[in-house]
Amino acid sequence: MTDLRILLAEDHEVVRAGLRSLVDATPGMRVVGEARTGVEAVTQACALRPDVVVMDVAMPVLDGAAATEQLARECPGVRVLALTAHEDRAHVTRLLQAGAAGYLVKRAAVDELVRAIRSVAAGGTYVDPELGAALLRRRPDTRPEPTPSGDPLSAREEEVLRRIAWGQSNKAIAAALGISTRTVETYKARITDKLGLRSRTDMVRFALRQGWLAES
Repeated sequence: MTDLRILLAEDHEVVRAGLRSLVDATPGMRVVGEARTGVEAVTQACALRPDVVVMDVAMPVLDGAAATEQLARECPGVRVLALTAHEDRAHVTRLLQAGAAGYLVKRAAVDELVRAIRSVAAGGTYVDPELGAALLRRRPDTRPEPTPSGDPLSAREEEVLRRIAWGQSNKAIAAALGISTRTVETYKARITDKLGLRSRTDMVRFALRQGWLAES
């Protein structure tokens, strides 16, 4: 199996060195490049085409959100995991809207970082679990977006979609709702049919438009 190729974008040398040690010590992963600014992150990501860019939010020259937006335009196949000290929903929303596939706070445990990288590399989304409850709160003044089929989502379909947008696995959703993983897959199929969505990223963007991941 080919190792996951990781690019580290972090302006603090000590933090970057620590991340490099953690990633290189993890079986199935290796660091292929490092960047100290947002501009370097974009340049190296487009040149190296890593599987995941672990992107600090507060960087000089070009911040993490702006660098992520630029990457989404110039190198759409490169996945971004935002790593930051910021825990407020405004920062989470901005990074996800910019195109980041994951958001993890720097105080997270090492195994959480590894889990987040693997999830993002596999095409999923990942939001720090401790931020999940706040992110899943829906703004009371937000009206559901019409579906292309004209058939609205049921309450259970909406709940499944919210949890998918948060980054929960089918198994976690099934456990939280007291249903089987096969039933979760059925709900996902209905959701994609009704909304015309093709990927988990599309579902996250839909959730953002609904205000489910926005500041209340």
